[in-house]
Amino acid sequence: MPRLSDTMEDGVVSAWLKQVGDKVTRGEVLAEIETDKALMELEAYDDGILEQIIAEPGARIPIGELIAIVGDGTGTAAQAAAQPTTAPTTTAVETTTPATALPPRETNEASNKSGSTTTTSVQQSGDRKKSSPLARKIAREIGVDITAVIGTGPGGRITRHDVEAAHRNAETPHTFGASSEVAGSAAAVTSTPATAGPVSGDYEEVPLTSIQRVSATRLTESKQQAPHIYLTSAIDVTDLFAFRTQINQSLEAAGEGKVSINDLLVKAVATTLRRDPSVNVSFAGDKLLRHNGIHLGIAVATPAGLLVPVIRDADRKSVSEIAADSRDKAVRARDRKLRADEMSGGTFTISNLGMFGIEQFTAVINPPESAILAVGAAREELRLNEDHVTARQVLRVTLSADHRAIDGAVAAQFLSQLKELLEHPLRIVT
Repeated sequence: MPRLSDTMEDGVVSAWLKQVGDKVTRGEVLAEIETDKALMELEAYDDGILEQIIAEPGARIPIGELIAIVGDGTGTAAQAAAQPTTAPTTTAVETTTPATALPPRETNEASNKSGSTTTTSVQQSGDRKKSSPLARKIAREIGVDITAVIGTGPGGRITRHDVEAAHRNAETPHTFGASSEVAGSAAAVTSTPATAGPVSGDYEEVPLTSIQRVSATRLTESKQQAPHIYLTSAIDVTDLFAFRTQINQSLEAAGEGKVSINDLLVKAVATTLRRDPSVNVSFAGDKLLRHNGIHLGIAVATPAGLLVPVIRDADRKSVSEIAADSRDKAVRARDRKLRADEMSGGTFTISNLGMFGIEQFTAVINPPESAILAVGAAREELRLNEDHVTARQVLRVTLSADHRAIDGAVAAQFLSQLKELLEHPLRIVT
């Protein structure tokens, strides 16, 4: 398993695009690996034959562990099973390109593990039952004795579904009418300590995706380490909506794509950060890192979890360029086609839940950034204008800031400048 991102600790084999016995060439895609940031392609490091697939789809494998063997075609799985102590004259698939290769120490460790891993995975003789790495991992986590589980996979191989079924059978004891096979499986399962929670069998366990696991860890650390302060501003965006209509009419006449309120907001935030970079910072112990580039993360909800593609140099882009960039990256984020570098290097994040009718919320800072802007939905409100009442579109935004890097006055000044821009939208593009 290669390191495919700077924060990656393990990866999930999503799918193998080659089968055992297939010829592969250097640079050809062997598999898709789900990392903590994206679905990435695993390329062959050498020419050869795919002799063994060690990690099945769905298996979560630490960096450096063996997932497949590419060789000259002589080291088939059958030969490896027959001679488990003989090291095959093959090379482990460990990396994609020299740019993402493991450091020397990790490479050596991975090579040292290869022999034992191959033996463990391939040697399925005697009393030991065949099982996938994911099945073994889940069995350990939920306290199932995998040696007593009946496998339903090819050749009697134990899958994760077999382990989960055995766990459910153990939690729901069978009495009258239970078959001996089911009763035997249930009795063989190691029971787990009783914990407070839903009634047994009244829930479904849904494993976290890699993105959800990493997000949970990073955001928990953010709340624990960064003292958050929150400031909310109500902004009159009536003129902004009218301005957007004018822009889109011009773009439509020119045959170009439209812009959204969020695109204008991104441009306004970028412009504000350029004029006052005191919020475009990261906390670094005894110093602050004031970023020269303004790279805005745009939170995008996907079926696999929250992704944050980055609009680089947003202050230098036109609103139309921001709109095109945002649309492209949002689509590819949902399709898990973003590259890791397209989701890294952000200096400030915008999270917009207005499309769901949410009027106001607070967001958790995305480290190592020091601020995130939560955007709600615009609502029509009555406002007193001199001596008469008028209906205006009002948008509420909430800035979450790391108080170690940004104090209340600095955060308030940023919101004041942003409000000024959004209420006088022509200044956003001039």
